[in-house]
Amino acid sequence: MDTLLKGIPLRPVALTPERDLKTLVENRTVYSFNNCELNIFETHQTTEQVLLRFQGMVYTAMLRGKKVMYLPRAEPFEYLPGESVIVPESSPMVIDFPESRPDNPTQCVALEIDRQQVKNTLDLLNEKYPRMEESGLWAVNPDQFHIRNSHELADTVGRLIRIPGETNIAKDALANVTLQELLIRLLQTQVRTLFLEQCTVLQTRHRFAYVVQFIREHLTENLSIQQLARLACMSKPHFFRRFKQELGISPLEFILQERIKLAKQLLTQPQTSVTDVCYRSGFNNLAYFTLQFKKFEGRPPSHFRKTLIC
Repeated sequence: MDTLLKGIPLRPVALTPERDLKTLVENRTVYSFNNCELNIFETHQTTEQVLLRFQGMVYTAMLRGKKVMYLPRAEPFEYLPGESVIVPESSPMVIDFPESRPDNPTQCVALEIDRQQVKNTLDLLNEKYPRMEESGLWAVNPDQFHIRNSHELADTVGRLIRIPGETNIAKDALANVTLQELLIRLLQTQVRTLFLEQCTVLQTRHRFAYVVQFIREHLTENLSIQQLARLACMSKPHFFRRFKQELGISPLEFILQERIKLAKQLLTQPQTSVTDVCYRSGFNNLAYFTLQFKKFEGRPPSHFRKTLIC
């Protein structure tokens, strides 16, 4: 994954006090709900080849530190905050912790999801919110297992992680609702990732992939929903609704996110001023560009550039 275009990190949870650690390698804190088991793993020392396996499908998200993951039928890869990994049922995970130590622990959330809950969510989507005809049915894509967190996905996971600390007597009900939202956000993020990574290949047979490719090739132009709807051979309201349903964000939000990505790439060029970056990434107002960049990155573009230099 491109290290410049990082996903949205989750807020780490409080570490287990040293006196309460049962082990320094993958110390586990478990919270059980009706349809899922929420695990928080911490590792406080450098170690290699740690094996984990769950019976159900597992959604994992890094909270702090770095891992190197080994999954079946995949090349080893670094796993960092801002990223998520989906592991199929009963599939082994072998993990290295090259930088873990007491002052730099690794922390990760692993959510084991009940098979019936996954099926129920897929059935709901396929019945009530079917994908475009050329897309097929909603399903967890095993090829899109390592993804960058979207804002929507990170927000939903964060809310689920916070539920165990609440005093609300309806925790299980809240967890069920949030879990279903998480699955939907995850599926939409997978679709968006697929379009971004393979839109050149897919554009000849999928109208939204074609639209995504067009947007990325014309980011600096004045793109309208009416124009994009015509490219998809759809009415404006229908296009807007179905685009958001399939990708999880509106066409306008997608355009904005792609322009911010381009701006981040341009900011790596020291000779390019922030004003030039603004206009070259498709914005026509410096104040608005700065506001949106800070919204997505948590800091203005000038500060973001300074961190790249450092």
